[in-house]
Amino acid sequence: MEAVILILGLLVVAFVALGIYVSVKVIRAASRGVDRTITQARRAVEDTTLRAKSYGQMGVVGELAQLRLSLRTSMRATQEALQTGVTEDASLSESLGLFQRLSVHGRELDDELKRLEREPDKTTVASLLPGLKKRTGQITGSAESLRWAARDRARQFADDDLATLNEQIDVEAGALRHWTTEEPVPGHQEQAGVPGAPGGPGAARRQGQWPGPGQAQGTGPGDAGIAEAITAADPRQRTEYPWQKTARPETTN
Repeated sequence: MEAVILILGLLVVAFVALGIYVSVKVIRAASRGVDRTITQARRAVEDTTLRAKSYGQMGVVGELAQLRLSLRTSMRATQEALQTGVTEDASLSESLGLFQRLSVHGRELDDELKRLEREPDKTTVASLLPGLKKRTGQITGSAESLRWAARDRARQFADDDLATLNEQIDVEAGALRHWTTEEPVPGHQEQAGVPGAPGGPGAARRQGQWPGPGQAQGTGPGDAGIAEAITAADPRQRTEYPWQKTARPETTN
């Protein structure tokens, strides 16, 4: 009895521990989902603000907003392309590592541009714009190079796979039409269709065995092969295939 109680107690403890573990996992997953949603919402708001500044304001503020918007858009597109492609092509892991190093420079530049937006000395900021534009172009150019290389690689794999599939389909289609490529066996000839073959019409002509009046050709002794060759086949004895149409019955008056 004590052993049964002990086992039940252990089971209860195990179920409670399992429930706590599952609850913690669910809470953490929900927390990550909420954080992800908040981050995406904050990013969308910031992108919308930058887009409004780049089109609605002139001068240094508008140019800084345009640089930030270009930088963020290019980096985000490259990140999505590489992360999606690495799941199907493991060789992109090295490219993803290079992009992560590039992202460090991109975040530093984005923070610098963000600080300069609040800088009251617009003259000094205007003097820094050429260098900022050059750095932005270098980072976005490298990001675009990685992104388009990954896309070209994926498209080339798709083209190669399609070409291989087309070849396999052509081979299969040829195998399905095997009767169009069959050749007659050398040396095999039908006696009835080759003049001069033993038992054929040519042999009868050479031996002077033409049938007389009222006598059918091939009815004489030894002419059974000729009779079979020239006698029409019984359509009822022909082999039927599923794709053949059924012969229509003859009408009688």
